[in-house]
Amino acid sequence: MTVRHGFPYQPTALAFDPVQKILAIGTRTGAIRILGRPGVDCYCQHESGAAVLQLQFLINEGALVSASSDETLHLWNLRQKRPAILHSLKFNRERITYCHLPFQSKWLYVGTERGNTHIVNIESFILSGYVIMWNKAIELSTKTHPGPVVHLSDSPRDEGKLLIGYENGTVVLWDLKSKRAELRVYYDEAIHSIDWHHEGKQFMCSHSDGSLTLWNLKSPSRPFQTTIPHGKSQKDGRKSESCKPILKVEYKTCRNSEPFIIFSGGLAYDKACRRPSLTIMHGKSITVLEMDHPIVEFLTLCETPYPNEFQEPYAVVVLLEKDLIVVDLTQSNFPIFENPYPMDIHESPVTCTAYFADCPPDLILVLYSIGAKHKKQGYSNKEWPVSGGTWNIGAQTYPEIIITGHADGSIKFWDASAITLQMLYKLKTSKVFEKQKIGDGKQTSEIVEEDPYAIQMIYWCPESRIFCVAGVSAYVIVYKFSRHEITTEIVSLEVRLQYDVEDIITPEPETIPPFPDPSSQLPSSKSLSGSTNTVASEGVIKDSIPCLSVKTRPVRMPPGYQAELVVQLVWVDGEPPQQITSLTVSSAYGIVAFGNCNGLAVVDFIQKTVLLSMGTIDLYRSSDPYQRQPRSPRKNKQFIADNFCMRGLSNFYPDLTKRIRTSYQSMTELTDSPVPPELERCKSPTSGFATRTSEAAPGFYRNELPAVRQRNQAHHLPDHVNGHCTSPTSQSCSSGKRLSSADVSKVNRWGPGRPPFRKAQSAACMEVSLPVTTEEIRENSYNRSRSSSISSIDKETKEAITALYFMESFARKNDMTISPCLWVGTSLGMVLMISFNLPSTDEQRYTEPVLVSPSGTLLTLKGAVLTFSCMDRLGGLMHPPYEVWRDPNSMDDNEKGRKRKLVMNSPSTSQEMGDHQYAVVCSEKQAKVFSLPSQTCLYIHNITETSFILQAAVVVMCNSACLACFCANGHIMIMSLPSLRPMLDVNYLPLTDMRIARTFCFTNEGQALYLVSPTEIQRLTYSQEMCDNLQDMLGELFTPVETPEAQNRGFLKGLFGGSGQTFDREELFGEASAGKASKSLAQHIPGSGGIEGVKGAAGGVMGELTRARIALDERGQRLGELEEKTAGMMTSAEAFSKHAHELMLKYKDKKWYQF
Repeated sequence: MTVRHGFPYQPTALAFDPVQKILAIGTRTGAIRILGRPGVDCYCQHESGAAVLQLQFLINEGALVSASSDETLHLWNLRQKRPAILHSLKFNRERITYCHLPFQSKWLYVGTERGNTHIVNIESFILSGYVIMWNKAIELSTKTHPGPVVHLSDSPRDEGKLLIGYENGTVVLWDLKSKRAELRVYYDEAIHSIDWHHEGKQFMCSHSDGSLTLWNLKSPSRPFQTTIPHGKSQKDGRKSESCKPILKVEYKTCRNSEPFIIFSGGLAYDKACRRPSLTIMHGKSITVLEMDHPIVEFLTLCETPYPNEFQEPYAVVVLLEKDLIVVDLTQSNFPIFENPYPMDIHESPVTCTAYFADCPPDLILVLYSIGAKHKKQGYSNKEWPVSGGTWNIGAQTYPEIIITGHADGSIKFWDASAITLQMLYKLKTSKVFEKQKIGDGKQTSEIVEEDPYAIQMIYWCPESRIFCVAGVSAYVIVYKFSRHEITTEIVSLEVRLQYDVEDIITPEPETIPPFPDPSSQLPSSKSLSGSTNTVASEGVIKDSIPCLSVKTRPVRMPPGYQAELVVQLVWVDGEPPQQITSLTVSSAYGIVAFGNCNGLAVVDFIQKTVLLSMGTIDLYRSSDPYQRQPRSPRKNKQFIADNFCMRGLSNFYPDLTKRIRTSYQSMTELTDSPVPPELERCKSPTSGFATRTSEAAPGFYRNELPAVRQRNQAHHLPDHVNGHCTSPTSQSCSSGKRLSSADVSKVNRWGPGRPPFRKAQSAACMEVSLPVTTEEIRENSYNRSRSSSISSIDKETKEAITALYFMESFARKNDMTISPCLWVGTSLGMVLMISFNLPSTDEQRYTEPVLVSPSGTLLTLKGAVLTFSCMDRLGGLMHPPYEVWRDPNSMDDNEKGRKRKLVMNSPSTSQEMGDHQYAVVCSEKQAKVFSLPSQTCLYIHNITETSFILQAAVVVMCNSACLACFCANGHIMIMSLPSLRPMLDVNYLPLTDMRIARTFCFTNEGQALYLVSPTEIQRLTYSQEMCDNLQDMLGELFTPVETPEAQNRGFLKGLFGGSGQTFDREELFGEASAGKASKSLAQHIPGSGGIEGVKGAAGGVMGELTRARIALDERGQRLGELEEKTAGMMTSAEAFSKHAHELMLKYKDKKWYQF
């Protein structure tokens, strides 16, 4: 059960039902989004995935026709909550180019690329034998093909006349009864669109030279009027200069004013910088509305569905490549309507997401009240015109909030309660930094050339309202929530987080010399890369410089989230700071912790001090299972920039510079490249297709032999998965050495629960090892032949901090008392613990120092650690401690003087013997449950062997805790806690795009979400209870609405207005008169919507009874109206009879000459 929010990705088609007032949008990926009033938002998908070329509503019939690029027509049943296909018709010989369905008709006209026009019965979806061949439509003397059919429409004056527009400029008015062309129109410019005047005497064409031609049926030899709206008029009377093509024109009449002529395109060629525009011509005024994105399609919304009446346009729906806007035509300044749908999720590319279900209910109201103050003004005061369908909020809803981080540094909070999505509040994190100046001599932000403020990670505590973000430029900002505006200076801290250790792993320290080999010393940077990349432009090595500059002057902070502290990592000896890979905050302790490839930093945001800044290796102390040795200091300075580790971000340019060339737009650009077949099998990140050496992709770490160190060759032993080498015991590499059984025993001496001794960058830091090209393989072979010093550098890797978690726990083995702890997980599957000693009283917390000490506790798993959680001895989930929110800037004295109120959620620590707590740890490969304080592994579950976990979270579902995992092979797996018994394993979605891995997240109540496209969020549920609840909340697309009556045409118009009222399409197109169409021309495919339609239309007994009651009420109301009309007619008849009798008596005895 899924719900989709956002703007339809790569839109191609647009349709509107003027009676039901619902809107449909088709996309290039075969999706259809149907929108009504807020809350009515339906997504359906063609199984073929072919692009949608055109959409046509059966007006007020609860059905929709779609034409796809695979030459197939589909009929959708909209009289159910989940639309389904009733029929399909596949054309075998011809390509569909245009479709037209007349109002209240069951015959669909289909134009093709060959210039022919076919007719389809909508009820049976069978092709009629009636065909309008292109060679019959044009004159016999014409020697060239007229081109594809670009327009079809019946005459408003006479439904028996069909207007056919061909691409080359030919227009034919075809008499359907006599089967001949009544008139033909020729123009020397290609036609893009045609529209009728409602009287049926004139029609307007748009052309490729930017001109509009108006044709009169009485004089078809030449245009009645020709204009180039945006062309420059020539002084000598010649034709105006040509302009860009007018792709579409609509000609709409008004009863009390001049007609509207609305078109897209047609701008002059000399205005190259002009944005895409929509032009509205009304009388003598011409208004050009410039758009932010190219126009895909537009529709004019009119008061009447009848084409032969005054149209009375009131709005224009404009579908752009990345937006949907509606223009109000009833006001002279043409304002736009405020869009109630969340169509601006992608306003700046989404870089990360967070999902919170069942959060405190007052938060939504608070965030909405703050965010409402910053809403844009100038919208139309009319109601949103797309108001069809009905929506029920459901019997059970949860307060849900979705948070999205964006490439421009903005954060958006969305209300996701029920099945709707509405923006609550927007936070701009870039406001704490100085604006980047072009040509700045220092160029301190060159770590990220594009989007230096992009949000990389989000942490939010809804109870305490503490909010923390990590940016791509290696910074962390802590925010506190306040309802009051303040003006204050922003406190910032700078942290040096660098550790010079060569991460070569070996279980045999005696085989490693105590000092590095002199041959491993590096030559200068210039000899390797051709430039001194680690030296600043001024010739001074950068040191202690942050990537961005925090504002030093007092800053006005409006109500909402206000920056409390900014922590920045700085350059160290010419090396840029590594990007942050993990983040957590504790409001109860007043501490924020974050880590990267180098190590861990812990900051006290209450006292604004750095408590700990330590390399990963130092955290182990004497417990380090890996033996490492110091490395050459020059090696770190030269090539550290080649090994950036960044969780969730994948588009880097490995160019041996110290910059991370990250473009979030490239990750979320509207050009999704297909994933090769190898990736669809979702190999482990430890498997390499081919290894890079000096140009290794940042974060893609090579697998190393633990007991063998070859300095003369780049050594790589990958595993075997799906034909690729991945096992360290079975690969024979160019070095020619295979591990012996003795070596294998050394490798596995830590036991089955220990990680293998290889350096493999995890999916937590880089999701998937991408296949390399032939050029890269050639480059690798070149790099392997280079000097030994370069080869040793190429093997350099980092152990990243991948998971952090605060909890009240036992810091050391067999401790009897709990204390504040920070659990630390690394990319090698190691779990460390850091304990805190906090001041005992609230007053001392602001003055006394906080003591931090690594405890030396060490647990191991396979693969990088992804998540932690904690349970009590009864199996109940223990939430991290938090501080109850209080307004830091409150004007209330009682609020200011109130002490910090902490909710600790601590386990019981009675004197009874035994363990008191369970720790749940999940990595890329397996999950373990440890009993504390004994640190005994109670349960272990190997989740996957051939793939790896992308996201894992401990969530609450049906009042029970469980472990939810999303695997790279597309499986969603749910395990019970603490027993780790598999409860669900469903193949949902294979990893086809890095965006999915970067944005997938779980939440409580059996729900999850991810960014399914650059513009859309997909929500899903794996809980049957939630699925049933969401089914009740889905909107109804079709509601019983009476079709408006046609205007009274009058006696003379009915007599001389044409023969349209007597035209019988059934008699003309039916099998009896037209015969059967060739079976080879099109193939009928029955759809699954028949059975589903019966189920969906019912919607439960209550829904059916409700509809029956409404229908009976409507019938009774109509019968009552009929009775009233009958009684009125009887009264009128009696009065007429009475007056007639009185008149007869008056003149009864008079002679003729007395009158």
